[in-house]
Amino acid sequence: MHGFKLLDRFKSTQVHALSPQDSNPCSRGKLSKCKFTNTGSVAQALLPCGLPTTELLEPSIDSYLKPLDYVESLAEIYRRLKTCSQTDKSLLCIEQFSILRGLGDPKLLRRCLCAARQYAIDVHSKVVLSAWLRFERREDEFIGVSSKDCSGYILECPMAALVSGYDPNSIYDHCQCGQDNLEAVDNQILMGNEGSSLEEDSDVSFCIGDELVHCVRFKIASLSSPFKAMLYGSFVESRRDKIDFSKIGISVKGMRSVQVYSRTGRVDLFCPEIVLELLSFANRFCCEELKCVCDAHLASLVCGTEDALILIDHGLEERANLLVASCLQVFLRELPNSLYNHKVMSVFCNSEARERLAMLGHASFLLYYFLSQVAMEENMASNAAVMLLEGLEEFATEKWQKALALHQLGCVMLERKEYKGAQFYFEAAVEAGHVYSLAGVARTKYKQGQQYSAFRLMNSLIFKHKPVGWMYQERSLYGVGQEKIRDMNTATELDPTLSFPYKFRAVMKVEEKQIRAAITEIDKIIGFKLSPDCLELRAWFFIALEDFESALRDIRALLTLEPKYMMFHGRVSGDHLVELLSHRIRLWSLADCWMQLYERWSSVDDIGSLAVLHQMLSNDPAKSLLWFRQSLLLLR
Repeated sequence: MHGFKLLDRFKSTQVHALSPQDSNPCSRGKLSKCKFTNTGSVAQALLPCGLPTTELLEPSIDSYLKPLDYVESLAEIYRRLKTCSQTDKSLLCIEQFSILRGLGDPKLLRRCLCAARQYAIDVHSKVVLSAWLRFERREDEFIGVSSKDCSGYILECPMAALVSGYDPNSIYDHCQCGQDNLEAVDNQILMGNEGSSLEEDSDVSFCIGDELVHCVRFKIASLSSPFKAMLYGSFVESRRDKIDFSKIGISVKGMRSVQVYSRTGRVDLFCPEIVLELLSFANRFCCEELKCVCDAHLASLVCGTEDALILIDHGLEERANLLVASCLQVFLRELPNSLYNHKVMSVFCNSEARERLAMLGHASFLLYYFLSQVAMEENMASNAAVMLLEGLEEFATEKWQKALALHQLGCVMLERKEYKGAQFYFEAAVEAGHVYSLAGVARTKYKQGQQYSAFRLMNSLIFKHKPVGWMYQERSLYGVGQEKIRDMNTATELDPTLSFPYKFRAVMKVEEKQIRAAITEIDKIIGFKLSPDCLELRAWFFIALEDFESALRDIRALLTLEPKYMMFHGRVSGDHLVELLSHRIRLWSLADCWMQLYERWSSVDDIGSLAVLHQMLSNDPAKSLLWFRQSLLLLR
């Protein structure tokens, strides 16, 4: 179940992400060498970096569209969906997806992507959306699963995505993958038969060097208008039995394949190199039917990244739409691994390659939206994220698209601590109509030492618009004393789902030596919104109280949600801390674990149940029943 995308995997919400990593010189190495000599020093040894302070706490700027009024925005999209044409519905569903991201419900988001795929008409959109749906299910995390594997439904089928056209009901049908409708053909027999009839039928020969390729004139003429004009028009070739093709750029094998195709209408008899030669030949002589057949056949041959990297250049060179789409599909269905292949990234980030993609209709806002989201999830501050977001801005055509691209560029620059660049993009997003980007402008000013200017900006925003929780939360960062606390409390009243005010008040109580009161405060948000950052904070508090059993429970539950979570400002892995804490408490036997699981399950203690299951799975990872129980808890 860790493969499910739970609230975008809570990215950028870790406590260490909110605190400078150089605030304390402690390291994992020092922690692992700690020796517990007496009870009084245990908590101090387990908290080498100390507890967070209110001065270091800071909420992240959300990297998605955030309207002032969700209800009105969603209602407007619903009205447009009911009145727009079929061709516009797919992109409207993506706009709906962009707004719903702020609610953090994976089911709603997947429903939007499914609807966008349902209404997609062109091959490019189908390829991107099918890959996106596959990525959301995190199939890349299953061992032994190929990018070309199909779930059995047309919705995510890689072959169905390469078929152009719109059939809204077909997405609920099973696909035809695995069914080979072509009859088996013995190539040698077929070629032999063709050879035996050559002398009888041929009435024109093409000379390539010293070789002659015998063909049927009217069959070659039927391949395209240029050939028809050449062989039956006023050109001298129409009166010749032998035509020199030595300088055309086709080999003898290639020309023989042309004559076989002219008789059979098939290219699956030839090796890929010959089919590529036929594709180039078809483009040179405007043989549209031959080009389509070669394009479709080559597209079916793309099985992995290496194939795609070789064939996409030929596809772009020969303007083979399906071949390029098939290559892109492999890259997209192998995300996020594709992000770490510089050859793949050059296809999307190189300006020349991007222009070639655009010429074929394979460079779009939709493509770069998907790519940039994956890149930001992998590493918010990466160069890949910046380059892909620049592509997203380049292909944005509508106002909301421009606002989204600029806002996300601002978020990435803020993460990279390039504050002037971040301010520029946030201000541009505000000009595009995204009011929430003003929070980003204020934050960048604050980071550049302009605290009063940031406060004044948020203050004017509150007076101009209907107050929303995030406005007061952001203004609280720039206030002092009781004014800061009042803004925090107002933010909670307007939007109880904002976790930062709870964390701030909890840490403030810790600074006042009221650790139990701090736990009570953080419990308020954990009670209805389970997130790793809040669990980590509560685990810190429990360690400070030397309640190691409760701390271990929270850390185990946290690792269920985020298996690779790093504690203590990103310096200590959660698994390592579990190992250290396990030495401080009595470990449960298998019977004890089942009893504890029964008690917690019966009392609807989800966190306790997740913690027990985490311990049981660490001892018996092959127990499918335990994984099933864990999945039920995570879905709940």
